[in-house]
Amino acid sequence: MLRWQNVDRPLVAIVGPTGSGKSELALSIAEAFSGEIVNCDALQLYRGLDIGTAKTPPDARRGIPHHLIDALDPPMSFSAGDYARAAKEVISGISSRGHLPLVVGGTGFYLRALLGGLPALPGRDDLLRDSLSQREQRRPGALHKLLRRLEPSAAARIHPRDIQKTTRALEIRLLTGKALPAPAAAVPLSGFRLFQIGLAPERSLLADAIAARTQQMFRTGLVEEVRVLLKQGLSGEEKPFESLGYKQALAYLRGGMSLEQAVESTTIKTRQYAKRQLTWFRGDPRIIWSKGFGSDPAIARACLEALSKFLSD
Repeated sequence: MLRWQNVDRPLVAIVGPTGSGKSELALSIAEAFSGEIVNCDALQLYRGLDIGTAKTPPDARRGIPHHLIDALDPPMSFSAGDYARAAKEVISGISSRGHLPLVVGGTGFYLRALLGGLPALPGRDDLLRDSLSQREQRRPGALHKLLRRLEPSAAARIHPRDIQKTTRALEIRLLTGKALPAPAAAVPLSGFRLFQIGLAPERSLLADAIAARTQQMFRTGLVEEVRVLLKQGLSGEEKPFESLGYKQALAYLRGGMSLEQAVESTTIKTRQYAKRQLTWFRGDPRIIWSKGFGSDPAIARACLEALSKFLSD
């Protein structure tokens, strides 16, 4: 067990594109440094979404505590602010036990909310959201048009088809009567000393890994997982079904594409998503990059050595 002062406690974040081996590296680090893993993947929060999210199965977690996994039912929403609040509480608890918190995942806006903070914003208002949803259903595009009229600068940052972000921006504007607060109003996470590891495998190797993993997901039951979720009463309209793999499996079950098309679409779009993830994380100069997979023993050894030095400084 590690011990440190309450101020500037160590906090490790492991980031990178999907398929880069973040979970494997996290397990190696957690074993070596009495760590506990805090999920930072938006989909792994949801119960029942296991195969398509590549969750580490409980029997493969080596007895290492995992937090913020299987925490929500699929119909539930969870904003970046919700994640930041929950993760801060979990991280503080891990540190108070003398263990090393490891934030692991590829959802960049969740990590940014946790580390950089978010401006103080009102909570979710379900009645207002229902009203906005009905307005959008009656006249598609109406919400973004309303946002352009009330707050043009916010509308310019949100794609017209991104209903979720448009709704949230309108919710804040209508509840507060004020413009969205500037990012500078956010309060960053304090009391921790951050060490960020980024995994960036060579592009062609990552593409091969993504293709292999996609094939494995469909081969080992992704379609059946979606079928079970629907039998449990989900409609397929819930937010998780918009994600890669689940969207294609649902389309296959509903006759919208063949199984081969579903696999190919998932593979192509996952490669594109991985590229966007790398672009996002490359913008953070604090990240120390490793040009390989987290499952590579040489990469794991190099990361363990770098972290050991960080912890001893």
